[in-house]
Parts: sequence; structure tokens; C-alpha cells
Amino acid sequence: MSSVTFIGAGNMARTIGTLAVAGGNSVEIMARDRSKAEGLAKALGGGTTTGEWGAVPSGDIVITAVLYAGVVSTVAQYGDALAGKTIVDISNPFNAAFDGLVHSEATSIAQEVAKVAPASASVFKAFNTIFRGVLENGRPDVFFAGDDQRAKADVAAFIESLGLRPLDVGGLKMAHWLEGAGVLTVGLAGNGIGHGNFALGVNEFTG
Repeated sequence: MSSVTFIGAGNMARTIGTLAVAGGNSVEIMARDRSKAEGLAKALGGGTTTGEWGAVPSGDIVITAVLYAGVVSTVAQYGDALAGKTIVDISNPFNAAFDGLVHSEATSIAQEVAKVAPASASVFKAFNTIFRGVLENGRPDVFFAGDDQRAKADVAAFIESLGLRPLDVGGLKMAHWLEGAGVLTVGLAGNGIGHGNFALGVNEFTG
């Protein structure tokens, strides 16, 4: 099993953290508000611990569970504390209308994280195409992107420990398209499907 640190104590940290504890992983919560971290750690149970904001995370996998606007600055603030860690960005940088991304360039929050993270860290994008309610109640496919092949195996194993299917979409540059898939998901929820009780996935066919 994996050792995982969540930077942030909001809804996604709670949801993925619940699955992580149930899957037998060791979990740590870090938040600017220590009381929120302690509250979430208590709610998760399973030996979940808390750490000081900005300190070296105990987890080998570090999930940045903060709003997109704060992800890059948070990683920059942690600096060398993230050396050798596998950093997983789960954010969606939607524009105000939720029909596009805030950045117009062919980049992503994960790619911008890679620019400020320690050289020895491995950066990934994952979980951003899945509504929280589906994570809580379903077993969706989890698309993920990153460059480090060794770390990819660790990320895939962690996702499998949650009872979910990991699907590798390629290198970190694919994070841009995963963010676009997040926009697509919101568009489907508001239009063709009309609700958020679904997830994008892959059906395989033979013959």
C-alpha cells in the first residue's frame, strides 16, 4: 500500500482520503488551518495523521487538494520539502463560465507545477475528470498523466488500492487535455446528460 499526504483539507481530500484509508494506505493531512487538518484526520480515522504546513510530507505521494489558483504557489512554497515526492495535481482551472480553461496556452496546472517543483519530484495529473459524488459512490476509471515511468507504477497502484481502474494517458503534456476533458465533463452534466452522476470512462470491445 501507499503512504499519501493531502495538502488541503477540503471536500476532495475528504473523498479521496476516505477511499485511501479504506484501501489500507497510510494517510497524512496538511492544511494552513491546523484545526481543519485535525478535524479531517479524526473523521477519516484509520491512523490518519496531521503535519505542519510547509514541512516535509510523510507520504511518498502528495496530492495537492487545493483550488487551482493556489496549486502552483503552494508547491513553490513547499519547495525542497517535496524533493523526491510524487506530486499529484487534481485541480480543474475552469473559466468563470465553466466552458473553457483559464489558461489559453497548451499548458496545464500540472505542467506549471513541474516548473516550480524540485527536479527530483515527479508530477502527475489525475482525478480531475471525476465528480466528487461519483468518487464517493461509484467505481469510475481514473485517467492520469505523467512522465516518470517508475512513479507511474506507484500512482497506478495507489489508484487500484482505492478500488478504481487507473488509465495511463501518456506524458505530462497530456495533462492539458485531461483539463479539457474536465470541461467536457461539465458540459455533459449541464447538457446532454443533465446531471453529474456519471464519469468518463473506457469500454473495450473485441471482434
